[in-house]
Amino acid sequence: MNRKPIRKAVFPVAGMGSRFLPATKASPKEMLPIVDRPLIQYAAEEAIAAGITELIFVTGRGKRAIEDHFDKAYELEVELEQRGKTRLLEQVRNLLPPGITCAYVRQAEALGLGHAILCAAPLVGDEPFAVLLADDLVDAKVPVLRQMVDLYDQTGASVLGVQQVPSEQTRQYGIVRTEAGECGQQRIVGIVEKPEPDKAPSRWGVVGRYLLSPSIFGLLREVQPGAGGEIQLTDGIAQLLPKEAVLALPFEGVRYDCGSKLGYLKATVAFGVRHEETGAEFRKWLGESGVVTRGC
Repeated sequence: MNRKPIRKAVFPVAGMGSRFLPATKASPKEMLPIVDRPLIQYAAEEAIAAGITELIFVTGRGKRAIEDHFDKAYELEVELEQRGKTRLLEQVRNLLPPGITCAYVRQAEALGLGHAILCAAPLVGDEPFAVLLADDLVDAKVPVLRQMVDLYDQTGASVLGVQQVPSEQTRQYGIVRTEAGECGQQRIVGIVEKPEPDKAPSRWGVVGRYLLSPSIFGLLREVQPGAGGEIQLTDGIAQLLPKEAVLALPFEGVRYDCGSKLGYLKATVAFGVRHEETGAEFRKWLGESGVVTRGC
């Protein structure tokens, strides 16, 4: 079957990042660094590794730093060149490989993830597309979105990245109910937004990776705002289930919830201990300093 390739990825980045205040008062949470790269760059690199060529950022007030990060910085490049800092110059020039384009659209009001996706509809058009939440940093040998695109290439179905979550945390996720399909595939037959543990249909929680049919746009336009006046992507997906196949992919990799302080700190250490420049010294320091047990 000749299927449309996944070429476009949407990055909803308009959120306030209130859990990291005051650090995010004047800087987007997506620009928080894990060692020497911001979260949004890790997400962009994952998308590119999956064959994405068009990056669509749904931004909001105070998010200009994201646009600047992926833009050309003439003054900085001249400064680095004059100082002979060739390695840093190459890193700055090659944040994105050739052939990758960026587009930006504003979400004027914080009306939920579903609304953010709708804001990107004119740029996505009638194509299947990916959605990546930069808060969810996944350390994987094969990038998670690559795993999902491979499943899409086999089936042509929408795909949601899922993982098992503790029962007490179901109220933090969209939770899916699945049935076994062909070749061990898990077809989603139900999805509930942030259910209480005793009402959750399973412990499979959707994390910040989606491959979606363009049919989702029409369904999201019909979704009624829920709590807080927000349009939930989960509600649109629930309406998609009877119409098209949507698969759950329990991806391979370690996810860090960098929308929380604890998850962010874990990611910083995990990526820091193997950083090519400082990893060895960092590991040595962690082993010798006793910092883990201080204050206990």
